[in-house]
Amino acid sequence: MEKSNPTREDALNLLHRYNETDSLRKHAYAVEGVMRYIARKRGEDEEKWGVIGLVHDLDYEQYPDQHCTKTREILEQENWPEEYVRAVVSHGWGICSDVEPLTVLEQTLYAIDELTGLVSANALIRPSKSVMDMTVKSVKKKWKTATFAAGVDRSIIQKGADMLGVDVSELIEDTIMGMREVAEAIGLKGDVSG
Repeated sequence: MEKSNPTREDALNLLHRYNETDSLRKHAYAVEGVMRYIARKRGEDEEKWGVIGLVHDLDYEQYPDQHCTKTREILEQENWPEEYVRAVVSHGWGICSDVEPLTVLEQTLYAIDELTGLVSANALIRPSKSVMDMTVKSVKKKWKTATFAAGVDRSIIQKGADMLGVDVSELIEDTIMGMREVAEAIGLKGDVSG
């Protein structure tokens, strides 16, 4: 029997069971925060979007070579609805999954997953060490420097923005705003009193 709506607590329990690394947990919280922010902005189901964001990298710590594949197995064993499973797996499209992001939810997750990494890296080099005073302009400046946060695939972010029909600047702004809401949990509240 399919569980109708996994809760945030369900997602958090799974995240903590499969991920002990602080950085992976913080990444999950960042993606959740951005997904919730964008869902609210678009009038979508904030809880569903947030839960999916929270578990999107569920298998990454223990099964990096089977990323997305193992998450599908785990979520199916937990009786998660196929819609949730599909959304999670689609964020690895073209990298470790052949599930193309088709819904707005899936395309948003695909686009912002990498972008949260770029925004986090940018926050850490700021004097404030914070997303609270970050601007789109500062992220765009670092976007152009290929050696900065070199592991962040800008082409995926761009492809995601194109799928959504939004400008990368808008996506960056939404990502910053979403991450501000969880700044404490992701360690990027910093000190903006300065």
